[in-house]
Amino acid sequence: MFSKELFAQRVREVRKLHGETQKALGDCIGMKANNVSEMESGIKATTSEKIARICRHYHVSADYLLGLSDDPQGGCERWTEEEE
Repeated sequence: MFSKELFAQRVREVRKLHGETQKALGDCIGMKANNVSEMESGIKATTSEKIARICRHYHVSADYLLGLSDDPQGGCERWTEEEE
């Protein structure tokens, strides 16, 4: 089952692992930094389009971000640079 709290935690962890600010992530996926903050706090969820952009940006699986898998890379190996 989807958990906003787990989604928030995983997005925050993956962003920090890559050394990016909330503003940098927001710029990349088309959100303002305060919206990223709300997403990372579990206050709000986001659209499937934004989730897909986060996944592509950080090369993590949506299943991982959504808490459906504990494998951050599951399925990402098929992505290529030209698809981005």
